[in-house]
Amino acid sequence: MKQEYFEIGQIVNHFGIKGMVKVNPFTDDISQFETLKKLLLEKDGKLIEIEVEETKYSKNQVLLKLKGIDTIEEAEKYRGSYLKIARKDARKLPEGTYFIADLIGLPVYTEEGILLGNVDDIYNSGANDIYVVKDSLGKQILLPATKEVIKQVDIENEKIVVHLLKGLV
Repeated sequence: MKQEYFEIGQIVNHFGIKGMVKVNPFTDDISQFETLKKLLLEKDGKLIEIEVEETKYSKNQVLLKLKGIDTIEEAEKYRGSYLKIARKDARKLPEGTYFIADLIGLPVYTEEGILLGNVDDIYNSGANDIYVVKDSLGKQILLPATKEVIKQVDIENEKIVVHLLKGLV
């Protein structure tokens, strides 16, 4: 089942004295924060829609001025909260690319139909993404997300087919 909302960042601190919040972004293109007029703020298990009044950047973090948060004390209340957007508001991805949220948990099979495990995590190594595949015993296999290895990602039928190069397992 496809996720309805995507986490796009987490508030990690306040910034300045006017209630701005410092956000660790969960996206490879932080410029997309500039196009967001509203966000969903997760606080105590509830999603609150909140307007974005201003967006700035500091190093690899995003600084946001959110409507109704006007003091350090107010901003501090939201430390640790996650920011989300609805799937329908997410950027359209180029063909052959996927939302990480749609890949986590998918079963991974070899071309011969052998189940290797499920996608447990995905991280970027600099050169390319690495799929962390974990089997039922907790053993991990690290697979580079290259055309040579990842042969098919089938979101609809919920499976990934891979070609194991020598030395990967």
